[in-house]
Amino acid sequence: QVQLVESGGGSVQAGGSLRLSCVVSGYTYSIYFMGWFRQAPGKEREGVAAISDPGTPTYAPSVKGRFSISKDNAKKTLYLQMNSLKPEDTAIYYCAYASSRWAFLLPGRYNYWGPGTQVTVSS
Repeated sequence: QVQLVESGGGSVQAGGSLRLSCVVSGYTYSIYFMGWFRQAPGKEREGVAAISDPGTPTYAPSVKGRFSISKDNAKKTLYLQMNSLKPEDTAIYYCAYASSRWAFLLPGRYNYWGPGTQVTVSS
């Protein structure tokens, strides 16, 4: 089993920044994908950014150039640096883990999910 716990959410004004963290515990796989997803009220969960075990990132077009995903293998922690935040970035952000090399931004390919952290961006 893989356990995930997010932190770092909060409220910020448009143009501001936040950094989300996700600590991984339990069993981990040698081949994996990790990702950040978000879900706004009344909308489907969408992929924001993902990173493969070698460290190659993938971004949704809506956040490319503003968000940056990274990981610290020694600390077993995934990060999402969010800059130039917009009101439309408001959502619950989830960390996810896939025991697969091909998960990318497809939520159905992720096996494990954190409880989520709220991000609110005001105009």
